[in-house]
Amino acid sequence: MTDWFAGAVAEHYDEDTAGLPVEPVVDFLAPLGGGGALELAIGTGRIAVPLASRGVRVSGIDLSPDMVGRLRVKSTDIPVEIGDMATTRVDGAFSLVYLIRDTILNLTTQDAQAACFANAAAHLVPGGCFVVEVVVPNTQRLEVFDLSDTHVGVDEYDADTQQLVSHHFRLRDGTWTRLSIPFRAVSPGELDLMARLAGMRLRERWSGWDRAPFTAASTSHVSVWEMP
Repeated sequence: MTDWFAGAVAEHYDEDTAGLPVEPVVDFLAPLGGGGALELAIGTGRIAVPLASRGVRVSGIDLSPDMVGRLRVKSTDIPVEIGDMATTRVDGAFSLVYLIRDTILNLTTQDAQAACFANAAAHLVPGGCFVVEVVVPNTQRLEVFDLSDTHVGVDEYDADTQQLVSHHFRLRDGTWTRLSIPFRAVSPGELDLMARLAGMRLRERWSGWDRAPFTAASTSHVSVWEMP
């Protein structure tokens, strides 16, 4: 897999995501993590560090050494394995495995996404939960998803192949840069099937971390699958 988060992306990640929610995410996850939590694509620890501060035993997996290097500035107490979240194993079992901020889409094949569900299930104790936050696939060929003085985000989507490319144009130090990252869009129903194949069942689905109802108008969802 390509490490799309190396170098400047890791360096500026916390700055670029400063406006994203933290406390609502931690409030949602903490009650599920009493038996320990494993974050897939733990990154800079934006969620893992405050979750650990709530007394949850947190471990992580991440592909990017540079992102984990930023985490290590914040905490040296969270064990992290460097590797592909679809296949990398860590020691122990957990009551919670979680994957947030559309990161399941970074796995660009159906096989890889299904393997990620199987890997999550393999780390869960009976009754444990796998929580995923992800967007609902867009039906438009092109969509501007962010527009500001310093960032323009454009999604390019091919519905036939479910391939999605997010183009990020950022203004840094007076110069515009471009980063284009490939994804694979996936519907809630397809994710439910992946969970079933991994031995899990859907427990609940919400539009966001505030537990607003998931409806046909929802543009994203937070889904919780449970091991029997």
